[in-house]
Amino acid sequence: MSEEIFEAIRKNVEEESFTNLLGIKLIKIDEGYSLVEMKFRDDMYNLFKTLHGGATFSLIDEAFQIACNSYGTIAVALNVTITYHSAPAVGAVLRAEAKEVHKSNRTATYYIQVKNENDELIASCQAVAYRKKDPLPFLNK
Repeated sequence: MSEEIFEAIRKNVEEESFTNLLGIKLIKIDEGYSLVEMKFRDDMYNLFKTLHGGATFSLIDEAFQIACNSYGTIAVALNVTITYHSAPAVGAVLRAEAKEVHKSNRTATYYIQVKNENDELIASCQAVAYRKKDPLPFLNK
């Protein structure tokens, strides 16, 4: 069943308009785990000509969304705490890796790191999801 869920998630990530707008790609998925990638383009600047925090947060949020929904049931964010450590260079390829730390019937906790292609830490995050019992709406379509 897991591979069926993973394929359904992959397909839906490819069709997400916001994810496509930012150029986020799903690299790897497993139960409670995901790895996503985004290139820092020159249209992602903030006021200081560095990567906009919202772009970094969106990359983290995508990794979190995929990891916590990887069991085939709906999970939604309860809390997301992000720390920005350094500003990447324009053109940097950023990867967000979400790893499940704890899972119960109702909640799950994830640790997410964003690193550049030189393995330098850009941001880190702790996120908590509420786990519903409802299946993902796009399964079996």
